[in-house]
Order: sequence, then structure tokens, then C-alpha cells
Amino acid sequence: MELLDPRNDFLFKRIFGSEENRDVLLAFLNRTFAEAGRPPLSEIILLNPYTDKDSPRDKQSILDIRARTTEGEIINVEMQLFNKYDTEKRTLFYWSKQYSGQLQEGQPYSSLKRCVTINILNYSFLPNDLYHNVFHLREDRTGISLIDDIEVHFLELPKLDEQAVSMEEGGLVNWLLFLKGTDQSKWEVLTMKEPVLKKAMDTLEFLSQNEEARRQYEARQKYLHDEASMIEGARNEGKVEVARKLLALGINIHVIVEASGLSEDEVRALKPLQ
Repeated sequence: MELLDPRNDFLFKRIFGSEENRDVLLAFLNRTFAEAGRPPLSEIILLNPYTDKDSPRDKQSILDIRARTTEGEIINVEMQLFNKYDTEKRTLFYWSKQYSGQLQEGQPYSSLKRCVTINILNYSFLPNDLYHNVFHLREDRTGISLIDDIEVHFLELPKLDEQAVSMEEGGLVNWLLFLKGTDQSKWEVLTMKEPVLKKAMDTLEFLSQNEEARRQYEARQKYLHDEASMIEGARNEGKVEVARKLLALGINIHVIVEASGLSEDEVRALKPLQ
């Protein structure tokens, strides 16, 4: 049986964002927070649990996961299969909506609770070799915290080297190896110190055998690939426009190649015929 890809955001939400798998999400969050030096959570409340109304092709469907802790802290988990670019600005924009959205008219600012964003990226993003980066609001020189209400995690799957990681250690690495699609023959090793991970694996196996789930998965895959193609197409059009303008100004071709990201042959092909 060919397994579906758990990095598909529609499938990811079904595995981690359903009421019956709330313990799976809690275990994953606690492993993520443990690496950031935070105490474990005892309970979470799903704010937008998966339902059959979540459509894989509907732009309005919310396929990220939102949860609240018993202390009122808001946690948002999002799987990003393709790079939509401006990742950092997009992250802060959605974080700010979560944060400000807590405040009802007439409530004091002191009622605002910490908001945590966890982005699981299927592409490399930050200029380091760490698969897990955590950001807070700190003073640049002294490291003094202004406030702990903002916390942003980036989990970059491509930076996870299966051969370099000891899977017997347990922890977040095992969850990320599962999401990355590690060979099924290694699943038993991954679950030795992560028993709740087996429930996520069982859910993936069940969905992979379910005809309706596979149909919805394929519809979502097509939508994601189409969206990625449109974004890449728009990005390439922008490169071409930059190159044309620089050519019109008489800029050296090698400089244009550096500035636009196009190849030298692509730039030369844009030169008007004499």
C-alpha cells in the first residue's frame, strides 16, 4: 500500500487537528516546546477542529491548526508544503491577527495572552543549519525580554538529515522524520520512545486505505501544485520584467544575471533584435 504524504496540509490537519487525535497534537506540541525549554502542556482545546466541511479545494477552508491552552495561550500550527515567499511577513501578519483578535471591545490590554506560531516548512528558509529555530522579542545587545507574548517556531524538514540523527533519542526529531516521509521500515524505531506517534502513523495508514480520503488528498495536491506553479510563474515574470528594464538602460549582462536571477542565455534571449 502506498502511503499518502502527511505534509499535505489537508491530511496534516486530519491527523493532528481532529478531536479524536487531540492527544497526538498535544504530544507533538510538548516535544516542540521541550526543545525551546518550555514546560509541558497538560491539556489543549482545539479551536478549529477538522470537520467534513473542510474542503481541499476551497480557499476559505482553514487548514492550519489552532488551539488554546488551559492558561488561555493561543497556538497556531501550519504546514507549508511549498514556498509562497515573504514567509516572515506572512507569519507576522497572521500572528498579529491571532494576537489582536483576542481583545474584545472594552477589555484591557492586560487580558492579551501569549500567541505561539509553529510553521512546519517543506523548504529551507533560514540561513543556518538548524532544523528548529525559535524567535522571541528580545533586546539586541543584552537579550532582555520585552514581553514573552510573541513566540515563533520554524521547523524546516529539508534540514533534517535522517542519516545523521540517532532515532533512538526520541523527541521532536522522530515526529519530523515521520512527517518528512521516512521509510516505513523505520517506524517501529521512531515509536520506541514516542508511543503516541504510533497513533499518528495508524491514522495515516487508515486514511491511505480510505477511498474518499485519497480522493480529497489528490484534489488538495492538485490545488497546491497549481498554486505553486502560479506563484513561480508570477515570480519569473517579475524577473523577466526587471531584466528587460536593465537591458533598456544598457546595463552589463553579467550584472543583470546577478540582479534578476535569470541565466545568461535567458537574458540574452530578451535582447531586442538589431
